[in-house]
Amino acid sequence: MKVPFAILLAVGLGHAAPALAQSAAPSPLLGSWAVDVERLPMPPEARPKSVTISYADIGGGKWRTSVDIVGKDYENHTAGTYTPDGTPYVVEGSPEADIAAVQLPAPNVLVMVLGKGGIPASTRVYTVAPDGKTMIETAGYIGEGGKPVMRTNYFTRVR
Repeated sequence: MKVPFAILLAVGLGHAAPALAQSAAPSPLLGSWAVDVERLPMPPEARPKSVTISYADIGGGKWRTSVDIVGKDYENHTAGTYTPDGTPYVVEGSPEADIAAVQLPAPNVLVMVLGKGGIPASTRVYTVAPDGKTMIETAGYIGEGGKPVMRTNYFTRVR
């Protein structure tokens, strides 16, 4: 049975802690992060050359996330502007998602739910280490044969 994305989004984010977008100190998530390509859980020949995620506070309680992926023979730029309070927003340029929602349950933690065509695509949790130099992404999605898959990616601060 397929559950409409809007219902999963409402249930999944309806009980989360309030967003911390108005916190006095800036979130350690803000800035740019580069994935450790060597640690990506895929064969070396399938790995992109680089993946960079950037989080920016653009004012008025809004954030903008940009993801740049450079492959061996392609480039992809994905972006979205949102209020990190669980409100759905449009994702631009992604082959994986056309809608998302984000919350900040703690200053160093960002939870993102992605969907495409009204169907859930993945849930991602980004956690910045206490030293502010590294970030871990834990992604969950439905893989082959309808089986849940968890994937961990490791990032280093670029700026």
